[in-house]
Amino acid sequence: MMNEKDLIELWNKSRTQLIVAQFAPTFLLITTAGLVPAVRAAGTFTTWAVIGILLASGILGALVEFSAAHEAQAIARDISALGSTSRTAKAISQTSPWLHVAKFVTPAIFIAIFVALLFALLG
Repeated sequence: MMNEKDLIELWNKSRTQLIVAQFAPTFLLITTAGLVPAVRAAGTFTTWAVIGILLASGILGALVEFSAAHEAQAIARDISALGSTSRTAKAISQTSPWLHVAKFVTPAIFIAIFVALLFALLG
């Protein structure tokens, strides 16, 4: 069984994974939004390649975000089960439900942006 310190370290690793998992899809969405005219001008194959890249990156990013958030919530439950009275343990237990945002809302926003870019690229 892990102690509180080990669990908090795991919690922090999961949060870091969650943050890092957002970098590539966010960068690609922003870049693509700025390059829509250039991508369209480059032709159909380039347009479909960009759509594929966005889709693959988004799916992978969403899976990593979901799993990191899910694991962090499990870690928070383990921390709560220890019965610790430390402020850190209490804060983790109180904030862990907000990880549902990373599990569900963030991927939904990605899908909405992807669909908007899809129309912009194909329109």
